[in-house]
Amino acid sequence: MILIVESGATKTDWRVVSPDKEPFMIKTAGMNLASVSNEAVEAAAREAVDAFASAGIAGEVDEIHFYAAGLIPTGREEAVPSQAAGLDAILRTVFAHSSIEYTSDTMAAARSVCGHKPGIAAILGTGSNSCLFNGEKIVKNVRSGGFILGDEGGATRLGKLFISDFIKGLVPEPVSGEFERDFEVDYMTVVQKVYKGDAPSGYLGSFAPWILERYDSSEYVRKLVDGNFRDFCERVLLQYDVAGHPVGIVGGFGYACKEILKSVAEPYGIRFGSIIPAPMEGLVDYHLRRI
Repeated sequence: MILIVESGATKTDWRVVSPDKEPFMIKTAGMNLASVSNEAVEAAAREAVDAFASAGIAGEVDEIHFYAAGLIPTGREEAVPSQAAGLDAILRTVFAHSSIEYTSDTMAAARSVCGHKPGIAAILGTGSNSCLFNGEKIVKNVRSGGFILGDEGGATRLGKLFISDFIKGLVPEPVSGEFERDFEVDYMTVVQKVYKGDAPSGYLGSFAPWILERYDSSEYVRKLVDGNFRDFCERVLLQYDVAGHPVGIVGGFGYACKEILKSVAEPYGIRFGSIIPAPMEGLVDYHLRRI
């Protein structure tokens, strides 16, 4: 049996699959290994291993493929990346004899939308990332930079752009008044959540659905959303060979905005392949085909 773990900033999907058995699935909190505390990562891992132990299937898992946001490749061959050391120790308490692959959420996106074929894969969820995949490995990656330095096109960046305008009084009415009514935010709450909160990227990204609801009715929102995707095209996608490869998109935010994204990207000659909300189904297909 194979355990596939796909972890983003907001949630982690754990799925045990095999060709001839029903899958066993659980969800835990997200585990971005670059921004979430070790304590939070280990708490989510303990919750998962307890569930697998209780189900009595841990001993049947032969291999584990752990895809995580914020797991940054070092360029060295490491059995266990330093970022995942505490996580690995917890997994080994119930999966002592399983082989474990630790790799990035970018690889998850590539395997999910490209399979074993070359292509450009991008994540557009809470955050964003991208790569050029040759059918086996990632051969180019335009660094995301995370929600402070990058994440162009993602939900968090949209939320950050909006909140930055809001605290400076640059969001026009009626959007500004509706936001105050619906969220009851004040300057100090925003500062505390962003600079001292446990999940600042998730906090900022949580405003994206509310913002998108006003895309058709507010010129300000339209320009903000389109600008976020335009930056994604110009600062990220155009650094790849978009003329020679289609772009596959993985992520709930990108999926929700797929028509907007296609419209913004069209003048740049960017072609899209699969646009899917989550990578798990593609990963299941990818790994089961290799058995």
